[in-house]
Amino acid sequence: MAGFIEGVERSQTVLFPDRLEDWMSEDALVRVVDLFVDELDLAELGFVRSAAARTGRPGYHPAVLLKLFIYGYLNRIPSSR
Repeated sequence: MAGFIEGVERSQTVLFPDRLEDWMSEDALVRVVDLFVDELDLAELGFVRSAAARTGRPGYHPAVLLKLFIYGYLNRIPSSR
């Protein structure tokens, strides 16, 4: 059915372990980036779209995108945007 959002495959058993936390060590860099961005006030820092709009399809939260950007920068992974 082209043009519609499709659900998850029902016959798939498990793709990830019960928690993604099980894959990361306690001293992983991703934990530092996660805590750092969670403590930021994005609206005060100038992220004008830190509040979701009432219309259209919802986008990704700016904090999630910032976490990905910082983690990629620290690991020397260039952004395509």
